[in-house]
Amino acid sequence: MEKLTKQEEEAMQAVWQCGQGSVKDFLDAMPEPQPPYTTLASTIKNLERKGFVTSEKVGNSYRYIPAIKEEEYKKRFMNGFVSDYFQNSYKDLVTFFANEKKISASDLKEIINLIENPKK
Repeated sequence: MEKLTKQEEEAMQAVWQCGQGSVKDFLDAMPEPQPPYTTLASTIKNLERKGFVTSEKVGNSYRYIPAIKEEEYKKRFMNGFVSDYFQNSYKDLVTFFANEKKISASDLKEIINLIENPKK
């Protein structure tokens, strides 16, 4: 799966938020400053080419549907990120955030609790 650009990720956020819709629907769901309609339309077409959305013709326009769930994208993105930047070590990832003071001791305790007592 290809990595998304920042612009593509923003468009996918709108697609996931809407569930399905037209370029106009996605544009309306995006925060300000919104991209021009034609820019978003091109981005959606790129997402379709990359396999992130599918389309169906409805009258004179297209309805786009996410081809991948947001959670699945997050898993793939994070796995790639950890692999690329932390030699596939989630321990190194957490250590990095602890050293940068981006995660507190209480956060770590919560994480340990989640690991030791997973929800079923």
